[in-house]
Amino acid sequence: MNKLPASMQDPDPCEARDLLPLSPHLSPLGCQMSRSTSQDGGPPGGRPRRTVADYRLLWRNAIHQQILLLRMEKENQKLEASRDELHIRKVKLDYQEVGPSSKEVLAQWEKRLTAPGRTTVLQRTEELHSALCQGVPKGRRGEVWLLLSHQHRLRHRLDQRQLFPPDTPYQDLLKQLTAQQHAILVDLGRTFPNHQYFSAQLGAGQLSLYNLLKAYSLLDTEVGYCQGVSFVAGILLLHMSEEQAFDMLKFLMYDLGFRRQYRPDMVSLQIQMYQLSRLLHDYHRRLYTHLEEQEIGPSLYAAPWFLTLFASQFPLGFVSRIFDFLFIRGTEVVFKVALCLLSSHEEEIMECDSFESIVDYLKTTIPSMTEAQMEQTIAKVSEMDISKQLHTYEVEYHVLQDEMVEGGPLAEDSERLEKLEKTNVQLKRQNMELLEKLQAARQKIQTLETNVESFLSRESKMKHSIRSLEQERTSYQKTAERMRSCLPADALADVEMTQIKMGPNGKAKPVAKKP
Repeated sequence: MNKLPASMQDPDPCEARDLLPLSPHLSPLGCQMSRSTSQDGGPPGGRPRRTVADYRLLWRNAIHQQILLLRMEKENQKLEASRDELHIRKVKLDYQEVGPSSKEVLAQWEKRLTAPGRTTVLQRTEELHSALCQGVPKGRRGEVWLLLSHQHRLRHRLDQRQLFPPDTPYQDLLKQLTAQQHAILVDLGRTFPNHQYFSAQLGAGQLSLYNLLKAYSLLDTEVGYCQGVSFVAGILLLHMSEEQAFDMLKFLMYDLGFRRQYRPDMVSLQIQMYQLSRLLHDYHRRLYTHLEEQEIGPSLYAAPWFLTLFASQFPLGFVSRIFDFLFIRGTEVVFKVALCLLSSHEEEIMECDSFESIVDYLKTTIPSMTEAQMEQTIAKVSEMDISKQLHTYEVEYHVLQDEMVEGGPLAEDSERLEKLEKTNVQLKRQNMELLEKLQAARQKIQTLETNVESFLSRESKMKHSIRSLEQERTSYQKTAERMRSCLPADALADVEMTQIKMGPNGKAKPVAKKP
């Protein structure tokens, strides 16, 4: 055996112990070896002599404990990451839920979400709809939406009319550049500005929203980016990760057909406004007549409802419940909600006798309804069935358009008509943008009014404190006058000289130095 260096033949026991970072004392085996060596006879001074086997054992223990340290550090990092993830999840779900879910509802969804074959075995639509009516726990809402999307794709996998999106991975889309970048960046601050997750400028929420909108604008070049899509994407991001939200945005746009209303020609949106007008005409004639007399069409108040799926104006808890039914019933849910909102406020709208008052009621008062009214609206929506009427109205719209084309103007006027139609589409877009800007301006005004009220209250408090200080000052002056009147003349002269030396601020005046 090779002879060890002198520095390793006779080490200090404290130095041997330093090799074990987690143990303040030698291991029992090491102590036993030390005692046995000293008893057998060692060098002078009582220092134990180590063998090669002893050092190998010490190094093995040290390496083992260092590995344990590294493992503990990795576990600590995972724990910190999980804590951050829980905090972000808590911030995302910071909204008032409409119709709190019971333990039975939570257990029911837990069973469905953990069932084997949930993404491959088709479930009955009626059972899923019944479960949605009972409620959805907001902590599992994203998973429920994913389940509903899988069920819809299983149900329509053989549909030849289904339009499939391009199969481009999300991460690959993020590496590309989009021509819609400026428009997306401008709208980031306008999307849920009062929600903590999206309020921070270029924070985690806004960056995720930008990535999602950018990826979709590159995926769907026909639609690109439309202002209403940002609110839909924001709702999805509050309940799931970026990639899951991107998949669900594709599901809403392509599988459920919402992308038609975002096309540049906006023909689908015009059809939807006609369908809503016909629903009002057939089911709520008095309200329809009242709105027509004031020249208020559905495009004036309902276009933001359809383009943002109610997310731009209504509370998040209410919007989330609407999304629950969107994933199983599709676009007709938007018509149901719009019709229920108008019918439940029919008497109040009838009392408004001017254009401005009606528009203001539709845009500000209806979205601020109580939680009980929201629950009633969702209950009505779950029971309503208007699919046949919507199909009939759509056919009716196309027939009317064909009749207008056949009996339309002469060829010399066709160009003028096309120009007018293009101008009309542009004006509708501008009108929608102005309405959204008006809503944002009203929110700013409310914030400023709140700030002004706080400033006024602070001002009144300061005025009150100033008055009290002036009263104290007056009382102190009177006390000083009384004390002066009690002092003898020579003492009073000394006091006046002291005040002159001290100055008006109570500080000693600097004495000029003699040259």
